Amino acid sequence: MKVLRTVADVRAWRAGAGRVGLIPTMGALHAGHLSLVERAVRETDAAIASIFVNPTQFGPNEDFAVYPRREAEDLALLERHACAAAFVPPVAEIYPPGDATRVTPGPIAAPLEGAARPGHFVGVATVVAKLLAIVRPDVGFFGQKDFQQLRVLQAVARDLRLGAEIVGCPIVREPDGLAMSSRNAYLTPDERRDALALSRGLFAARALWERGERDPRVLRERVRELAGGSVALEYVSVADPLSLAELDAPSDSVVISLAARVGGARLIDNVLLGMDLADLR
Repeated sequence: MKVLRTVADVRAWRAGAGRVGLIPTMGALHAGHLSLVERAVRETDAAIASIFVNPTQFGPNEDFAVYPRREAEDLALLERHACAAAFVPPVAEIYPPGDATRVTPGPIAAPLEGAARPGHFVGVATVVAKLLAIVRPDVGFFGQKDFQQLRVLQAVARDLRLGAEIVGCPIVREPDGLAMSSRNAYLTPDERRDALALSRGLFAARALWERGERDPRVLRERVRELAGGSVALEYVSVADPLSLAELDAPSDSVVISLAARVGGARLIDNVLLGMDLADLR
């Protein structure tokens, strides 16, 4: 596996790589990330993962300084999973001196995480646009767990004609249902147990949906009913999967998503109902 540190290194590698799949990450890799690598390996000629803790997507009181960084372990995992290359740039390679251009996504970035974390999606859209411009992949692979991020980046790639297909991949969960996240490492054992209320609530709402319930108010309330312990819900949303507009009336497809504080960790999760990830473009 090639470890690339500069834009020039990436472009030299890209010239002979064929059909390329990009997996942008912030490192601290887990099975969810690796499922994206495995799919990229299957579906393209060469998979390249980036490892870059992006400073512009963190707010002033968020966890940038303590976000887990495990470069050596991450590179070993990528190599073990047949990744062809890893792009591990220093901050100055992505944001050189004088860098001032930012990508402001459209209305799909405004609710939910956009409202809870002002400026977050500007940072996400900017760094991913830069990565797409540097690597020039044919496909970018992103996880469903960050559902709004997936939809924002599909819109950015489409609207800016960036030339890459942005593909969503299913959430990977722990055996007990908790969505895998690098931030799960912040949880104490008791908080880890309490955090299961998030997936339990989403699965309970999904069970109602499968029995024919379509009222968004009922679905939201079912998720809220199961929260407790150290779980402090920030929002529970039942929205249109394409626009992320909040729903007040029944619909044939929904995404139920949530964000919560569990101890010192902020966690998100979702379920997509009535629509396949492959239908999102």
